[in-house]
Amino acid sequence: MIPVFIADDEEPARERLKVLLSDIAAEVPTTVVGEARNGFEAVERVPTSGAQLLLLDIQMPGMGGLEVARHLARLEHPPAVVFVTAHEQHAVEAFELNALDYLLKPVRAERLAAALRKASSPAREALAKAAGAPREYLSVAERNRIVLVPVHEILFLRAEQKYVTVRTRSREHLIEEALVALEREFAESFVRVHRNCLVARAAIRGFERAAGEDEPHWLAVLDGIDERLPVSRRQWPQLREIVSDK
Repeated sequence: MIPVFIADDEEPARERLKVLLSDIAAEVPTTVVGEARNGFEAVERVPTSGAQLLLLDIQMPGMGGLEVARHLARLEHPPAVVFVTAHEQHAVEAFELNALDYLLKPVRAERLAAALRKASSPAREALAKAAGAPREYLSVAERNRIVLVPVHEILFLRAEQKYVTVRTRSREHLIEEALVALEREFAESFVRVHRNCLVARAAIRGFERAAGEDEPHWLAVLDGIDERLPVSRRQWPQLREIVSDK
């Protein structure tokens, strides 16, 4: 019995998938261990559901299926993902990879059975390639659950040994992602102030000179926190232009 989780914002679509799973039970035995009406519920419920396979709608309000899958890929044992979509052009664009499958609505029983047989656990790099657009959330794995941090709330990202500190106004999180990859993904909203630190452009309120320095050395002043961030001389010309443009 394959534990299956279903995530779709439309109840009739979820019910149809359950009927189809029942119809193909003799060929591919499954059991439905949970459902979600949107991406946020899926990220919250899937990690504790025991699901080995996730039937995931691509277009859902708030958070689409591609981003959901990328967050869940951070789990130690992520479920295999089969995407479900009503838009063929979107699926063709997103899935040129053999490791994942997609189903077009209305889903047919034989197509579902074939997808369940060949679906494999998603690789994070493959999902990142498929998603394309920058994420709206960063995901933090904490005690077998996923904590979502809205990107628009992040003040800075700072590399420290093997982790990156994600700083918001209220707290810090640790993620295992490369700072250079985050810089590429969020180039429009974050700027490098130092070799180990990216700062949200919108959070920069100004700069102040460091006390006791013979040569000019600047610190970035951010909205909502007292901490000042060192600015490298190499990055200073670009940062000065950002402030002057505000």
